[in-house]
Amino acid sequence: MIGTVTTVTRRVALAVAAGLFAVSAASLAQAQGFTPDPVDMAAAKREGKVVWYTSTPVEQAQKIGKLFEEAAGIRVELFRSGGSAVVRRFAQETDAGRFAVDVMTTSDPAASEAFAKKGMFVAFRPKNFDKIPAEAKHPQGQYIAQRLNMMVMVAREDRVAEADMPRSWTDLTNPKYKGRMVMPDPSFTALQLMVVGTLAKTYGWDFYEKLRRNDTMIVQGHQQVSDMLKRGERIIAAEAADSYAYDDRKAGHKMRTLFPTDGTFVVPSPTAVIAKSPSPNSAKAFAEFMIGDAVQKMFPADGLYAARSDIAPPEGNPQLSTLKLIAVDYDYIEKESKRIKDRFNEIFQ
Repeated sequence: MIGTVTTVTRRVALAVAAGLFAVSAASLAQAQGFTPDPVDMAAAKREGKVVWYTSTPVEQAQKIGKLFEEAAGIRVELFRSGGSAVVRRFAQETDAGRFAVDVMTTSDPAASEAFAKKGMFVAFRPKNFDKIPAEAKHPQGQYIAQRLNMMVMVAREDRVAEADMPRSWTDLTNPKYKGRMVMPDPSFTALQLMVVGTLAKTYGWDFYEKLRRNDTMIVQGHQQVSDMLKRGERIIAAEAADSYAYDDRKAGHKMRTLFPTDGTFVVPSPTAVIAKSPSPNSAKAFAEFMIGDAVQKMFPADGLYAARSDIAPPEGNPQLSTLKLIAVDYDYIEKESKRIKDRFNEIFQ
């Protein structure tokens, strides 16, 4: 899916690997005549609330909820957990015939595609839909990327010498890093599931066997990875979300983001309106708000890459066009999800 880096028009300024965020001439022509689906704000206000399940980092999720409440006068009830946990809760509830959620944002494009095929999401193309790259959304709008996640390595630059910094994913298997590394659990965070599934497929499970022999610590999610690094209990993140490192640097911590020479992961976080939403109008209003200016411009200020192609990257961060990117086969991840998690747990138990 991800191949040669392509530059698209100035209007769609996100230049990244073809097959992930490339924009065709046909899609640009369609965007020029795009008419967004309507939102009935009067009906949304009568509903009065929206229930949101999300894996959006806690601070950003709370900001989004507050911004929407101030702008629309509609209350946001938030359930926040790791991407895999959010997907699991939604699947368990819907399997039981319970629909308590209006909008769901995860970091699992594979699961979103599977749910869309089952008819569990509403086709909705709101304002600014045309500014989201084609490969970061469903063509009928059954899900739309809220943000882009950069999955990288991170090191404490005050504790790791320049010459000792890992440069590639495969460098992490070097015995000199034994007892120095930490990474999250793919059973909790869907972003790590994408990384583990892809790297295991690329390099074989022996890659993770070697990380186990290097005494790599496994923690729940990316917040815990950040905490381990800040406390100095581990000094290299064998997999991390760049946004946490960005925040830690702003807070004065000596965190160095390392974009691996064998490829960085860019994973969209899809947002979907639930087909049997208890508050369908509030759900659409909130989903539209998610890709509006207030939220999309908030992300780069907080070290996250916006989903919209007309929004610049975080200050000091590279344009995606300058990075080598790794392909993620989302169909493979969805089909093999349980096996990937089980094998990882067998190795690190």
